[in-house]
Amino acid sequence: MVGELRKRAIGFTSLHERLDTTNPGGRLVFHVFAALAEFIRELIVSGTREGLAAARAGGKVGGRPSVVNADIIRAARDMLPNPEHSITSITRLLAVSPGTLYNHIPDLQELRAGRVPAQLDGGMR
Repeated sequence: MVGELRKRAIGFTSLHERLDTTNPGGRLVFHVFAALAEFIRELIVSGTREGLAAARAGGKVGGRPSVVNADIIRAARDMLPNPEHSITSITRLLAVSPGTLYNHIPDLQELRAGRVPAQLDGGMR
């Protein structure tokens, strides 16, 4: 951003740091600060990646724990073809969100329509 300002002959002055990029000394200090900030950010990113890799190697799994298990998926699959059960009622009964069902049951729309999912009928319709 400061480079764009300089191209347009606009100076940048930081009142807090008493930094003025309209002179060579101010530009030097500004670039040193920018280089240090970039260096620190890269160290943080590198450390984070190393920490995540070490955690994975130690058997840790990141993210939120899943609320879905095989029993919930089986129950949802059994209820989906029945038109008496709306997706909302199924999610309330199973204590999961609609998004969770859509994420864990890719053929939800086919099951809902009462059709045999393509992966089960070999794609023959």
